[in-house]
Amino acid sequence: MAEPEERPAPGVEWGLDFHDVGTVPADPAGKQQHMVEILNLVDHGSSAVVASAAAGDYNAETALQTAAEVLQEQGCPDRIRLDRDPRWIGSWTARDFPSPLLRFLQCLGIEPKVCPPQRPDKNPFVERYHRSFKYECQLIECPTDLLSTVEVNQHYVHFYNFERPNQAMTCDNQPPRVKFPERPCLPPVPDTVDPDRWLLAQSGKTYKRKLDSNGCFQLGNQTYYVQQKRRRQVVVIWVDGNQ
Repeated sequence: MAEPEERPAPGVEWGLDFHDVGTVPADPAGKQQHMVEILNLVDHGSSAVVASAAAGDYNAETALQTAAEVLQEQGCPDRIRLDRDPRWIGSWTARDFPSPLLRFLQCLGIEPKVCPPQRPDKNPFVERYHRSFKYECQLIECPTDLLSTVEVNQHYVHFYNFERPNQAMTCDNQPPRVKFPERPCLPPVPDTVDPDRWLLAQSGKTYKRKLDSNGCFQLGNQTYYVQQKRRRQVVVIWVDGNQ
């Protein structure tokens, strides 16, 4: 049984996750696992839906772009909690090195909190919202394409935030935006972002890699050459984020 999550103040921590709109039929000739998904961000302190965007082409690049647009509009919380979806944490080839999204958040001073594998209970607020959306909207309205998904989703987000009584202890059975009518004033995305700021969090960390037949290793989807004569040997990379 999952331990109860401690509620932070509104605006401190968000939960980020995709919701698969299963009522949209898959394309028989397509290769995408999900035809339409909704990217949701839920504020843990108020239970309010911060942002909700449906799309049919979410990959690592488009998901990062959508997250960046939300932060540009809403400001930056202290933390964002997310699961281990490859679009968030990177492909298996990146392994233990931070993905572009994680680096981006750290450059903005946002702490990414990555949940353990197969533990949706560690991101409970957005998961709870997904369940409400599924049974109170998706399975009733049954959207069958992106356009209808956008329409029903927009109406439900407003209903959830402003009309639907919320049983969270902090909401006192009131809708989140009724209980918390004033949104927290979050730090804006700065006009200039240091692209190397994320390295500070990596400073002092080490990564073990085995050189390939050309004497190269891969770190963060980048290939680095050491020496061809050291091929197949194991090397340890130490990160100095202060340089």
